[in-house]
Amino acid sequence: MSKTAETEGALETRGIEQVPDHERTARTRELFPTWVGANISVLLLTMGASLVVAYHLNIWQALVVAIAAPIVSYGLVGLIGIAGKRGGAPGMALSRAVFGQRGNLLPGSLIWVARWGWETINAVTGAYAMLTILDIVLGIKANSVLDMVMLLIFVVATFAISGLGINAVQKCNKYATYLFGVFSVLVLVYLAVNTDWSKVMDHSAGSTAAVITGIGMIAAGGVSWIPSAPDFTRYLPRTASSKAIVGTAVGGAGIVVLPMVLMGAVMAVSTPDLASATDPVSFLGEILPTWIAVPYLLIALIGMLLINSMSMYSAGFTAQTLGFKVPRHWAVSVNAVISLIFGGVLMLVATSFMGSFIAFLSLLAVAFSAWVGVFGADMLRRTEYDGRAMTDTTRTSAYWYRGGFSPAAVAAWAVGLVGGLMFTTSDWFTGPLAKNNVIGEYGLGWVATIVISGLLYLALPKPAVVTPAPATEPAEEPATAGV
Repeated sequence: MSKTAETEGALETRGIEQVPDHERTARTRELFPTWVGANISVLLLTMGASLVVAYHLNIWQALVVAIAAPIVSYGLVGLIGIAGKRGGAPGMALSRAVFGQRGNLLPGSLIWVARWGWETINAVTGAYAMLTILDIVLGIKANSVLDMVMLLIFVVATFAISGLGINAVQKCNKYATYLFGVFSVLVLVYLAVNTDWSKVMDHSAGSTAAVITGIGMIAAGGVSWIPSAPDFTRYLPRTASSKAIVGTAVGGAGIVVLPMVLMGAVMAVSTPDLASATDPVSFLGEILPTWIAVPYLLIALIGMLLINSMSMYSAGFTAQTLGFKVPRHWAVSVNAVISLIFGGVLMLVATSFMGSFIAFLSLLAVAFSAWVGVFGADMLRRTEYDGRAMTDTTRTSAYWYRGGFSPAAVAAWAVGLVGGLMFTTSDWFTGPLAKNNVIGEYGLGWVATIVISGLLYLALPKPAVVTPAPATEPAEEPATAGV
């Protein structure tokens, strides 16, 4: 990421306003470590184990899931990321052009709230990683007070990285990618030598429905990044390769998801209760020798920090589009406090971490997918975004439409969201249409959401596409872009 007037130094001060063309000097290859860092999570090991224990898949079916899931989810991440180079602004700011200045508050609010849960899950997992390290190295056992202390440390560290901005996030991702690669190879070699491969290969195959459901479960994590994709591509020049944007997203995610899901599936042979464990991290201390487990957990901890930092970084923009009149780095603090509170509740109350996590993922994917369907369909007709209209939240904005709403976009989003939930099954909620049909049986509620919202938006009459004003320095939204 090239240094500019707005990004030079430790603290990024640019908010949701459009990045001027002269500052858009980033390169697509810099996105690769971003999407690697977005997936360095021990939760992938636990989900890989769930494929074997809960979904009853064999190793070959787990391989299919591990290949297909990042292609599906991060293919969408890359495609929506193209909007970032077209408009030079964060995803939820560009969304104003689609939904209208007021209409954008509806999907924006839901996505912001959904991020609370995602960041809570990541914070809790990071805290568990620190607790496991303390247990392995110093023999200190977890208790309620120590749980909260570790959670607080993790959230504060996350806030520090995400508050600094995109340069800090991308530099951390770059170094974490190298470290993760080295120690993942060590873990793979150890498992290859010490695993009872006859038990792994003799595992019977599961159903086709279970394979597709497994793909959806793993892909749901990637779906949560789709609205954030333009946040990380907005510094790319307009001439950047769209194919490269998609390729780096799929490649960066796939190089992590594939080995970690397979490692989790193999580990499930010796730890069959992994998929239902209250603590999704401590099993590593039991399966791996200390000389591998401790550094691997440290890297996993760094990975969780980066994932949460990226999420909070985007959440800061979302908060600004919702009308929080504060600088981006202070908007991030709202999500930090919320993840601390919710994380404390989850660590003290939840009896099955993985059960809660999978239930959350199924609903999270639907919440994000309704926006994806509408925004993605709009990209088929819109190749430019008016920076001045995006930051003008008054009636004079070209994106005001009817009373601040685009009726087609809001209606398609709402219908797609409700329709997707009706086909969704989870431990917390089961829709009335989730039984006795392929969509519900295969866990495709989030796919149905994208299709319903996208097709309906294409069918409904829409406002004319706004042609951007002649290239001038875009107006800044008061009190949201500066320090």
